[in-house]
Amino acid sequence: MGLPVREQVTYWGIVAAVSFVALWYLGDVILPFVLGGAIAYFLDPVADRLERLGASRALATAIIAVVAVVIFVMMALLVIPTLVQQSVDLVNTTPELLRNLRDFLIARFPDIIEPESTIRKSLDQIGQTIQSRGGELLDTALSSVSSLLNIVLLFVIVPVVSVYLLLDWDRMVARIDELLPRDHAPVIRHLASEVDATLAGFIRGMGTVCLILGTYYAVALMLVGLQFGLVVGFIAGILTFIPYVGAIVGGMLAIGLAMFQFWGDWVWIIVVWAIFQSGQLIEGNLLTPKLVGDSVGLHPVWLLLALSVFGSLFGFVGMLVAVPVAAAIGVLARFAVGQYKASRLYRGLSGQDD
Repeated sequence: MGLPVREQVTYWGIVAAVSFVALWYLGDVILPFVLGGAIAYFLDPVADRLERLGASRALATAIIAVVAVVIFVMMALLVIPTLVQQSVDLVNTTPELLRNLRDFLIARFPDIIEPESTIRKSLDQIGQTIQSRGGELLDTALSSVSSLLNIVLLFVIVPVVSVYLLLDWDRMVARIDELLPRDHAPVIRHLASEVDATLAGFIRGMGTVCLILGTYYAVALMLVGLQFGLVVGFIAGILTFIPYVGAIVGGMLAIGLAMFQFWGDWVWIIVVWAIFQSGQLIEGNLLTPKLVGDSVGLHPVWLLLALSVFGSLFGFVGMLVAVPVAAAIGVLARFAVGQYKASRLYRGLSGQDD
């Protein structure tokens, strides 16, 4: 005979509470392992595909690891130094850009911005704040011994954890399945499959969309000669994870930089606008329907709420676990709604069969 519902809720509530407490106190410690698990989960379908082609699990993991190392070395030599340099230059150039904006507004709208007006002072203050805070952030990230040590540990531990988890992924899933309560194993498997489908559609799908769009934006903007094009493409690609935000932020940033750089040459400004417009058309009509699909079940508002709450409570590691937790809560909520609609509480006497 299974445990009463009240006792089951108590036990599962204790598990959830312990998990949140561990995440609260050990967030920084478990960050490499959370990242490693996320990478292994992301790459598991690739390993399964290689296994179907005849490779063993060990060989498939080795192939993925070698390709990942090659890609990382190429990025470290070609992309990352340029990205860091452009980020530093953008932070240092921001006050000049805002001064140019101020002069532009003064020249064309003298009645709006007086020499001692609040708007003029605000623009100067914003530029100085971005330069000082941005410089402090970069200096802290690059000069702090503890930060460098943490970065080194991430680069060492995360790949090792990823490889081991990817190698043993199927065995771990089978082992967890053996530990499921026998009375509830079918329901848990069903819910887990829905959570996996949601995560696979969103994380793997949106991750691929972000990579493709970020690369497209960066390469296209650099080809047209836009300063800081790599940084803009990187920012737009990452923010594409949140629907519409990447296009809006990246587009405004790119068009704003293009207006300062190409002022008077409207053709190149229109080209920059066309790059983001075409990116949105490709994303909306090709990439998202093909890679993400329509049945993900993660509403943008729900996603933003989860990222905000978990990010504020648990920091960066909280943002990493926010999407899986949001997907799981969404699946459980739909399951609870289905159970409620099938119950007598919802149907009442009128819903009984004659």
